[in-house]
Amino acid sequence: MRRWRTASEFVDHYGPWAVVAGASEGLGAAFARALAGRGLKLLLLARRADVLEEVAAPLRAITEVRTAAIDLGEAELAATLTALTAGLEVGLCVYNAALSQVGPFLEQSLEFHQRTIDVNCRGPVIAARVLGEGMVRRGRGGILLMSSLTALCGSPFLAGYGASKAFNLSLGEALWYELGPRGVDVLVCCAGATSTPGFLRTSGAGGPRAMTPEAVVVEALAALGAAPSMIPGAFNRVAAGLLARLLPRRAAVRIMGAQTRRLAGAP
Repeated sequence: MRRWRTASEFVDHYGPWAVVAGASEGLGAAFARALAGRGLKLLLLARRADVLEEVAAPLRAITEVRTAAIDLGEAELAATLTALTAGLEVGLCVYNAALSQVGPFLEQSLEFHQRTIDVNCRGPVIAARVLGEGMVRRGRGGILLMSSLTALCGSPFLAGYGASKAFNLSLGEALWYELGPRGVDVLVCCAGATSTPGFLRTSGAGGPRAMTPEAVVVEALAALGAAPSMIPGAFNRVAAGLLARLLPRRAAVRIMGAQTRRLAGAP
């Protein structure tokens, strides 16, 4: 378990550069602000250049920030990420980008499901492989993958998204074991409902209780180097304990489905 007494210690292990994938709003933007505040230089990635620049602009007063408007589901992501980080000593990668759509599985196009796999599963694998190699070579660094409580059991009406987050949970925990002895901390953050713009658009005013992105980021960064995975928020930890440990699998999926059915507006 690592405990950083000063910001300089954090930078020494995870700096000087951090890559944040999916940084244009919500959790990604909150990670960008928190890491800039700790003294890291930032490479921020997302599809929308204008929104990405809105996040980056105020941070340039305190650190060096680069942005790149890229599609994290693109076929040539490995080559693009390699080119963007050429000459940068990247000590931390936060993969927050994710594609989700609430609704019945068969009413979503096959193209959408394939793209979900590209962004949510293929993207983290590429980022960990491309950036992790340099971290291991230097003997220090960190990889933080954002997952979800939907990873803990089947999530009706979020079937592909939940499955992709289960993939990230398994991937990250395995890398924690493999890379930890080589100096690279790996953490999977299984967030619950978080008041990001995307969540608020989907859930509306009647959605489940939600943490702020800033609160999730504080807990995630505190856990980096301490555990293979974590769940931010006391309420979320209690809910996860019920779903994953105490209830029969059938009951857990039904409870999850009752929640997501309301979001989907399904009969």
